[in-house]
Amino acid sequence: MKTVGSSDYARFSTYRKVTVWSLCMLAMVFLAQVACAAEVTIALPTKSFQQIIFPLALERGYMKEEGIDLKITFMEPPSIQALVADSIQLTASGGSALVAIARGNIPAKVVLAVNDRVHQWILSRPNITNIKDLKGKKIATTGVASVSTFMFKNILPKHGLDGNKDVVFTDPGVGNQAVALMSGAVDAAIVSVEQRYAGIDNGMKELMYLGNEVKNSWGTSAASDKFMKEQPKVMAGFTRATLKALRLMRKDRDGTIASFGKFSGLPSATVTRLYDDLIGTFTANGAVDEDTQKNDLAVIRQVLDAKETLAPARAFDFSFALEADRQLNKSGWKP
Repeated sequence: MKTVGSSDYARFSTYRKVTVWSLCMLAMVFLAQVACAAEVTIALPTKSFQQIIFPLALERGYMKEEGIDLKITFMEPPSIQALVADSIQLTASGGSALVAIARGNIPAKVVLAVNDRVHQWILSRPNITNIKDLKGKKIATTGVASVSTFMFKNILPKHGLDGNKDVVFTDPGVGNQAVALMSGAVDAAIVSVEQRYAGIDNGMKELMYLGNEVKNSWGTSAASDKFMKEQPKVMAGFTRATLKALRLMRKDRDGTIASFGKFSGLPSATVTRLYDDLIGTFTANGAVDEDTQKNDLAVIRQVLDAKETLAPARAFDFSFALEADRQLNKSGWKP
């Protein structure tokens, strides 16, 4: 039988000290990483499909890889005030940000465009077969001065109608456009994708998809000038993590569907339908071209009844998105 001597105890003691020291060092590194993680808060207006890129980037660890502790909160469009007050760093209410920039010259810019096609549809009662049949009819909108209302007004002359005279726009309240249509209170409605499903499944007719008719962005996010100027590395890391999630969406259909189902609480069948219908509308690099930017600002000018259209450089800054895309391409990053 082997006898344990003093030298064995010495080796064991040394091993134990080294092990404890190693564990302590690992713990210190971990705590240092947590302590150094930059906290970034983004406000989302809804749990719509295009917003899944943010929880997806968080869930897959992309934000952690960039040293970012991402906080997701939910706010209505007044999140613009929180952005200006520096309570949050980004808002996914990009359209509202453009209005605020044009109206009040707030220190912020749209920095990310998730979609290059508008997620709005025109539904009607079954007896209406084309856009011309809307003359003299009532149309439910998300607001008589909303961006989508003016987009549709700009389309109507192509069909021989004057959007200011030949139709009546009405606002039945948030999320009630399809309900107003199905109840017979209006003849047509401008609806979101979820409301589109409800309408079509209940016999309403799809007259038009605005995404095929206009060249505008959708699902945009804005950041404060202060955040971009004072924390450019954090802004760059946030953008890289988000673009990784954007690339992942296209490659991992099942994973994205599962994540969005968890995020939204919608049934699996609805989530699958959303993915298959909308995945083709997502931008490749989180940015849109200057023509699209100009079109967005032209609509904002109409919403505000302003005399002049804002210059794209004052309202948009896609430099972080374009640089992040370049870096990911250079490194050969793939999900």
